[in-house]
Amino acid sequence: MAGPAERRKSVGVDVGGVIVGGDAPIVVQSMTNTDTADVDATVRQILALNRAGSEIVRITVDRDEAAAAVPYIREKLLKFGCDVPIVGDFHYIGHKLLTDHPACAEALAKYRINPGNVGFRDKRDAQFTTLIELALKHDKPVRIGVNWGSLDQELLTLLMDENNERPDPWSAAHVIREAIIRSALLSAKRAEEIGLGRDKIILSTKVSDVQNLIAVYQDLGARCDYALHLGLTEAGMGSKGIVASSAAMGILLQHGIGDTIRISLTPEPDGDRTLEVKVAQELLQTMGFRQFVPVVAACPGCGRTTSTTFQTLAKEIEDHLSSSMPEWREKYPGVENLSVAVMGCIVNGPGESKHADIGISLPGTGEAPAAPVFVDGKKAATLRGADVADQFKLMVANYIEKRFGAEKSEAAE
Repeated sequence: MAGPAERRKSVGVDVGGVIVGGDAPIVVQSMTNTDTADVDATVRQILALNRAGSEIVRITVDRDEAAAAVPYIREKLLKFGCDVPIVGDFHYIGHKLLTDHPACAEALAKYRINPGNVGFRDKRDAQFTTLIELALKHDKPVRIGVNWGSLDQELLTLLMDENNERPDPWSAAHVIREAIIRSALLSAKRAEEIGLGRDKIILSTKVSDVQNLIAVYQDLGARCDYALHLGLTEAGMGSKGIVASSAAMGILLQHGIGDTIRISLTPEPDGDRTLEVKVAQELLQTMGFRQFVPVVAACPGCGRTTSTTFQTLAKEIEDHLSSSMPEWREKYPGVENLSVAVMGCIVNGPGESKHADIGISLPGTGEAPAAPVFVDGKKAATLRGADVADQFKLMVANYIEKRFGAEKSEAAE
């Protein structure tokens, strides 16, 4: 069976108890869009993101009020029983904020810095050094995140001048990609010279164009063994952002590149921030890298399935499984591996249902009003009546309790 390429070997980094890189599973992370100085709003969003499955959450730390709020955010999260690692996102004055607010520096699990705006001209090296020294002092890892929207212009100009001297000059896009990669690698090298270990460094090189993202990470991955964070920056809103991010990161992940990912979706006005977490999980699960929630297979429908019963049932089952997972992860170990099939007619219904752990084949247009149910590949029942959906949901609940409740009992013994 075809599968992904062997995963690129990288150095593992401990981010507040979550390992990124090495042999660890690919980590899902997200970022708040609240004003960090608003402690309650930020805590609520972090809790929602973590409940949705974000294993690391990044927050903006852009001014004194935000930095001062960080330890209180951490304290409140712990009171809610949430110990998700919190990453501070610093630009321009990170060196000052971390110096002036040691409680913030200590409460964060990781610092994210951008070499393109950590400082300018003669201040750049000094301010970068201060940031790395603070990371050493507080024993924190650092993500060196290069973004082509805030690229070091002096480095880019230097590379453009070098390119003009080439007998066969690179394209402008190639020069920009090289500037992004070199900015990351030179910054990482400097961090190591100051004393930060390779097991404390994560790199990212983000662009907003799919083909350039693929090219830049393939090149970066071949030139270092640092842990890599993947993300298509400014991916956009709705299906455009989902498709673009999935296309770019899917290819990179298939080639073994990437240790942690974020789907950077622009939310709809008053939209649900947790959508980016769900998309990241679905990408990893669809590609077979991780299993987060039970899989519900459902047919797309056609002229054979004029009834909407199977559509409604499929959605009800999927929503129920998804909303129950935070509780079920503890109550039913392994339940994320469950597969359910909800099919609309006899063409593929029985066969697909047999492949699932539990599946139902609902009657299509002109078919007898009966719905066979298959459990572990064998026909277990035939449901009839107006409450077929409720009967099947009860069978799913009983199957979960019998199979995964028993697995927990056996593990306890």
